[in-house]
Amino acid sequence: MALGPLEPVEGVWAVGDARRPGGSWLEFREEGLFRQAPEGSELIAWSRIMLGIGVYIGRGYPRSGDFTLLGLASNMPGPFRGRGGGHLDMTLRHPYEDRKLTFTRHAHAYRIIDTFLLASLLSQLVEAGEAHRLGDPEWLSRVVGRLTPLSPWLTRNRLTQAVEQAWQV
Repeated sequence: MALGPLEPVEGVWAVGDARRPGGSWLEFREEGLFRQAPEGSELIAWSRIMLGIGVYIGRGYPRSGDFTLLGLASNMPGPFRGRGGGHLDMTLRHPYEDRKLTFTRHAHAYRIIDTFLLASLLSQLVEAGEAHRLGDPEWLSRVVGRLTPLSPWLTRNRLTQAVEQAWQV
């Protein structure tokens, strides 16, 4: 079970390929968002994250949506399949700073709807002051289980409402 780049790994949920040697990923732990990268690791307390979290697949920022051109190409069969990465984009408080936390993408494709649902879930939880719930792997498993069967044919508003219902149950 996965939601775009989010998947369970050894008892925690991680964004990015935590099994790739030399890669970087983000773990949702009880105490906060833990970033593991070749250049080092850091822990960001849930209470520091404000204004939502954006999820982007590919390098840089796309003109619209969650995928850059390379991010879309890495979903297709061929030489770019599974290459590159992505990042979570957020604003932190105390001290205030904008952060771009990168991750290595998995070799498999990410459905566009899954990436949208993940971004919507993260932002809704931050806005509601409930980001700490991401550190509960059992709770997050139930929420992801409610979101993965959603149809990509639902409107953006219906998907956003479905995300809200999934985590508030």
